[in-house]
Amino acid sequence: MKLIHSSCRMLHFFTRSKRFLAASLFTFTTQHVSLRLAWILQNLVEVQKAIEEENCCFGTIDTWLLHKLTKGSEFATDFSNASTTGLFDPYEMCWSSFITSLLSIPLSLLPPVRDTSFNFGSVDEEIFGVPIPIMALVADQQAAMFGECCFQMGDVKLTMGTGTFLDINTGSNPQQNVGGFYPLIGWKIGQEVVCIAEGNAGDTGTAIKWAQQLDLFTDAAETEKMARSLEDSEGVYFVPCFSGLQAPLNDPCACASFMGLKPSTSKYHLVRAILESIAFRNKQLYEVMQKEIRIPVTKIRADGGVCKNSFVMQMTSDLINEKIDRPVHLDMSCLGAASLAGLAVGFWTDKEELKKLRQSEMVFKPQKKWQEYEMSMENWVKAVKRSMNWYNKT
Repeated sequence: MKLIHSSCRMLHFFTRSKRFLAASLFTFTTQHVSLRLAWILQNLVEVQKAIEEENCCFGTIDTWLLHKLTKGSEFATDFSNASTTGLFDPYEMCWSSFITSLLSIPLSLLPPVRDTSFNFGSVDEEIFGVPIPIMALVADQQAAMFGECCFQMGDVKLTMGTGTFLDINTGSNPQQNVGGFYPLIGWKIGQEVVCIAEGNAGDTGTAIKWAQQLDLFTDAAETEKMARSLEDSEGVYFVPCFSGLQAPLNDPCACASFMGLKPSTSKYHLVRAILESIAFRNKQLYEVMQKEIRIPVTKIRADGGVCKNSFVMQMTSDLINEKIDRPVHLDMSCLGAASLAGLAVGFWTDKEELKKLRQSEMVFKPQKKWQEYEMSMENWVKAVKRSMNWYNKT
C-alpha cells in the first residue's frame, strides 16, 4: 500500500497529472473498496476459482440489487456509484486500467457503467407482481445532492446522518486536491456530466446514538434543550472518531475521547460537547473545501437526521459565517433517486420542476461572530491532535 501510494505521488510529481494524484489520495485508503477487493482476490480460493471459470462479478450495492431484482438478467452500475470505488478514473470517465493493474484486479470483473438516469431493465414480475422498470441507479450522497437541487456549480450540500458528508458541485470537471476532498461523478444524464468534490467525517449520528445508549438522554430531540441550558461546555471537549479521523487529518488510528473532565462535569456538559464537536468538524471540513476547491459557494443546503438539531445547525452557521437552508423533508437520498427516475420516464419534464417542489423549513443565519468560538475551536483541535495515533498501525 505504501509503495503504490509513493509511486503515484512520484508519478504525479514528474507528470503533474491529476490522475496520479487522485489515485494516491482516493484509491489507497481503507475507506474505499479497492484494497478490500484486492485482498479478497488474493486470499479467497473460491473467488480465485470463480475468476478462472469466468463466473465472478464485482459490484457495489446498486449492482447487487439490480442483479437480484432482475433475477440475474442485468449486470451494470452508474457513473456515480462507479466513481466511489476508487477503481474509476473520473478524468477519463471509465474504469482505470492503471489502478486495476496495480492492484491485479481483472477489468472483466467490473460492471458496464451507464448513465445515472437510464433504463436498467425491469424488476422480475414474480417479486412485486408487476414488471416495474428500473430507471435510475445513484450513489447515496449524489442522490442527496440531486434531491437538494444542488444543480449549479458552487452549490453545497451538508448531510449529517450516521456521518457527515460535505459535497460541492464542481461543474463538468473533477477537482482534485491534497486535503482529502475526493473527486466524484455526481450524475450523468445524456451529455450532461456533473462532478462533485466530497469530504466526510465519520461518527455524527453514531456519536449521538452512543450517548443515548449510555443513558445520557432518552430521546435525541432532548439534546438541543440540554445544550442550550448551559452557557458553554465548561472546557469539556469530545473527539468524535470511533472509526478514525477523516479529512483533513486522515488518521485511522485516532481514538474517540472526552477531554477536560472535572468533578463538576454533568451529563449536560457531555451532551453539549458532543453536539459542539459535530459543528467543529463541519467547520473543519468547510475550511478544507474553501482552501482546496476554490469555487465560490453559491448556497448551502442541509439534510440528514442530525440537521433536525437546531443547536448544531445554528452553531455551524455561526462557525462558517454562511446561511444554511434546512428543508421540510430530510431524507434527500430517497427523493433524489426518485427525481432521477421521474425525469427518465417523463414524470417531470426538467430540473426547474424539481426546484419548485423543494420546500425550505428554516434558514439558519449567522448570529455570533467567529471570535466568540475561536478559543473553544482551538482547544477542540488540541484535543483532536492528542487523540491521534492512539492505536497501533499493525
